[in-house]
Amino acid sequence: MKLAIIGITGRIGSRIAIEALNRGHSVTGLARNPGAGTAPAGVTVLQGDAGQPEALATSLRGFDAVVAAGRFASYSAGPLVQALRLAGVKRVLVVGGAGSLEVAPGVALVTTPGFPEAYKPEASGGLVFLNELRQIDDLDWSFFSPAAEINPGVRTGNFRLGGDALLTDAEGHSRISMEDYAIAAVDELEAPKNIRKRFTIAY
Repeated sequence: MKLAIIGITGRIGSRIAIEALNRGHSVTGLARNPGAGTAPAGVTVLQGDAGQPEALATSLRGFDAVVAAGRFASYSAGPLVQALRLAGVKRVLVVGGAGSLEVAPGVALVTTPGFPEAYKPEASGGLVFLNELRQIDDLDWSFFSPAAEINPGVRTGNFRLGGDALLTDAEGHSRISMEDYAIAAVDELEAPKNIRKRFTIAY
């Protein structure tokens, strides 16, 4: 595939790029400030701002799929969807957050007592983003929420996938490495199973 990754210099975007490159896919990165961070070797980085749909569409034309791995504080679903439509790209995988996952039917983690205040703006933005995507029926979108804890770690290939509910282990922990998250993200791009759905991952 010919993939474009928005947020290529971020910790998750860069790991998805490495996983995709290792599987033989072509990866181009898009960043608001291409010179501000370091992209993985083998990735061409173009200027691209998810808040400027017409300019972004110019950069996205000709790609098979887009991975949107930016922070929700810096972009929203509307402009991204507009850019994808203008570019003629149907497939997009959005790197989501755990805050929008449900801990009970209809109850998002971000709304529960004790959710860290520092993470609320980003988590709430992710929930709004997801709800906006759920109104879109002309794009093949997937919203991929990680476990509650996602950190650099080991690529094991052993994990569980779920839907809208937060996944926890026997001890009540919800964890995943960025490397294993990247495996599942590229798996979904190669063989889609969650079109117009949100899904999640944890050990």
